[in-house]
Amino acid sequence: MLDKTKRGWWKDAVFYQIYPKSFQDSDGDGLGDIPGIVRRLDYLEKLGIDGIWLSPVYASPQADNGYDISDYRAVWPPFGTMADMETLIAEAKKRGISIIMDLVLNHTSDEHFWFREALKGRDNPCHDYYIWRDGAPDTPPNDLRATFGGPAWEYVPELGQWYFHQFAVKQPDLNWENPAVRRELYDMIRFWVDKGVEGFRLDVIDNIGKEPDRKITARGPRLHEYVRELSREAFREPGLVTVGEAWSADVEEARQYSDPGGSELSMVFQFEHTFTDCVPGGEKWDLAPLDLPRLKRCVERWQRGLHGRGWNSLFWDNHDLPRVVSRWGDEGVYRVRSAKMLAAALHGLQGTPYIYQGEELGMTNIRLPIEGYEDIETRNFYGERLARGYAEADVMASVYARSRDNARTPMQWSRAENAGFTDGTPWFAVNPNYTEINAEAALADPDSVFYFYQRLIALRKRCPVFRDGDFTLLDPEHERVFAYVRRTADEQLLVVCNFSGEAVDWAPPAEFGRAELLLSNCGAPGHGLRPYEAYMLYRGAVG
Repeated sequence: MLDKTKRGWWKDAVFYQIYPKSFQDSDGDGLGDIPGIVRRLDYLEKLGIDGIWLSPVYASPQADNGYDISDYRAVWPPFGTMADMETLIAEAKKRGISIIMDLVLNHTSDEHFWFREALKGRDNPCHDYYIWRDGAPDTPPNDLRATFGGPAWEYVPELGQWYFHQFAVKQPDLNWENPAVRRELYDMIRFWVDKGVEGFRLDVIDNIGKEPDRKITARGPRLHEYVRELSREAFREPGLVTVGEAWSADVEEARQYSDPGGSELSMVFQFEHTFTDCVPGGEKWDLAPLDLPRLKRCVERWQRGLHGRGWNSLFWDNHDLPRVVSRWGDEGVYRVRSAKMLAAALHGLQGTPYIYQGEELGMTNIRLPIEGYEDIETRNFYGERLARGYAEADVMASVYARSRDNARTPMQWSRAENAGFTDGTPWFAVNPNYTEINAEAALADPDSVFYFYQRLIALRKRCPVFRDGDFTLLDPEHERVFAYVRRTADEQLLVVCNFSGEAVDWAPPAEFGRAELLLSNCGAPGHGLRPYEAYMLYRGAVG
């Protein structure tokens, strides 16, 4: 078991993201909840993970599925009670599993006490907790747009002012220039640390230094000043894990966030690789085939750029992204094999891997009529594109491929009704393929995607090269094969992945001719690569 009192323990760890609303319902109301997570801890212990990244469970009106927090120190009642949360922390710890809470420091709900007080008048102490600008009701301060669509400013007639919201109207941005705001947030973080939480994933942390008057929403001039103060004041224990979600980060900035000196954060979530199947210069909805050489160059830039100088998070899926087996694998005949291939490609890299719930089963995207989607971003996109004259079929193709709701379908536990997720009516549609793809079937099949992930997790703890090795990309322009070598002074690891549904003529470097086969999704490697084949070869001192 990892010693979690030491700084850097998370470099050997693998984390698992839970989206509570869709993980396990315990009381039949159709919503996942905290007691449901407790019920499934033995499953996660069997998988071998070291920590749970828990998406928000705070009190919230759920305008953005919990990322609009109305009380940082309370649990949303449909998820359970504070006592349930304390039970989860304690029961997870018994199994060697840390709880890493999702934390939104950029904005609150408009139903938070602070914002309700702010609306009472300009002289209220909480008014300056948010970003306000004077102006006429028909003239916003500027033309900034919100991420979820529409203007980024909302007018309040009673005050004669506009407030800034980078996301939904019901998510007013906090004013980080106000030291009272920062102190409130630091005290709240210590509240959760005292309860036994062992880390935090910091939602859109790159936005806290915003300067909307200058149209700067990310990477503001005071960003790293704020992050350093946050680390110093709130994250004092050396073993606390801090993960910054930073959509705007490049390699150089990621080094600042995750410098080994520890002045800021443990690691970053960066997203450059998630745009390698988008039209260059377009939005995430503008679809293009995966450009594998582009993806490989991106991975190489981050692997080499952070080696020894920072630390990265490794992920294909999360609550905001479509299912990777649908995106870059094969939902059909090669679903299992391609899910394993994608796992091998990711987990062989340097960084801390994150598994999103159901990824270890090879869960897939879902297709619904537009009325069936819950996600505010998806609904706004659909309306805006139709208003701009896009064909509905093209808009829906983008929704099917990229909607955040693809990741939010209920976890598929069994062949029972509603996939074993709930005895009631599920809050969101269950993917109809749950009768084939479910945890019960995976646990009964020694060759399942689940056990492949289990072996990958174990390998990271067995072979230090996964943590420490440098990175050499092979055949960078090959359009189907992603292969790379990780090396330390004592070990060498070769990872080979066929990203296509066709056989490929490809041979490993001669130096791996007598290497140990660590892992394969097709049995022993032969001549060339079979469709979606992946394997790892190892040379070194670890037996």
